[in-house]
Amino acid sequence: MSSSFPLLRLPRLVLCEIFKSLNIEEKIKLSFCSRKISTQIYNARLYSQKVIVDLNMVYQGIKVCSENYRDSIKISTYPDFWKRHNSNTEQFSIECRGFLSAIEHLLKIFQCKFSTTICHCDSDLYQPTISMLFDLQVEFKKLIIELNGSKNQILLWNQISKKFELIEDVVIFSAMNQFTPVFASWPQNIGITNSAWFTLEYFLACTSTRIILDGSHLGNEDLDIILKNWKTGGFRNLNYLRIHSQRITNIGAIILGMSLSELEGKVIQTDDGLKKATITTSFQSIEMSVTRFE
Repeated sequence: MSSSFPLLRLPRLVLCEIFKSLNIEEKIKLSFCSRKISTQIYNARLYSQKVIVDLNMVYQGIKVCSENYRDSIKISTYPDFWKRHNSNTEQFSIECRGFLSAIEHLLKIFQCKFSTTICHCDSDLYQPTISMLFDLQVEFKKLIIELNGSKNQILLWNQISKKFELIEDVVIFSAMNQFTPVFASWPQNIGITNSAWFTLEYFLACTSTRIILDGSHLGNEDLDIILKNWKTGGFRNLNYLRIHSQRITNIGAIILGMSLSELEGKVIQTDDGLKKATITTSFQSIEMSVTRFE
């Protein structure tokens, strides 16, 4: 009969090395064994790996993945939640803990970046979790938002918009003829469908490094202003731009003294000579990739 191993009696540095060697599943399951083990894992957090935590706020499901997504585990505060969703990923149920408590526990074990989707259903489902995460100043890998213009969602948007600098990627699905969002800050990357409301004024204020606009109402005249602004030192953070709009045409106003088709493959540079951009055009769209001169 095998005897138990006195794990907690090992020196702290040895424990840290052991915790570093564990995969995500092993570390999470071990952390729930006892309060003493949890405390030791918490103390070793700086040595822990970085993970992506995907939150399903509607059904209170949690998926924890390594940065390369090769190692993952799904956690539920509801019995058999992930089984009902036909998941092949390793699953772990912690019905004894609430959703927010489970998130706090993960924050103590790992260096977390969060991803989640805020859909058009009851926004009250998201507010407690979003508030807690923003209060803790955690970083988001990706936030997908489906906007429908409801009163509660507008309030939630206003709360989230103030913290966009904590978010790497924001993807916005916006319904037509709904409210016009106000940006109190900007994420690193932003993508918007049905972006007719994202006017030139919005664009000139945007500080994101990657901007993708589908269903835009920006036209040739707007592109001319945008590119001239970039050439004179505007959009300092911009690395990539793609705009699709029915108002981008080959017979419209000239852009930098050229038609849309003439811009295809052109390389332009900033007036200070520090950056260059390659422009690609196609039917009703333009794409620009920015690099620095070495």
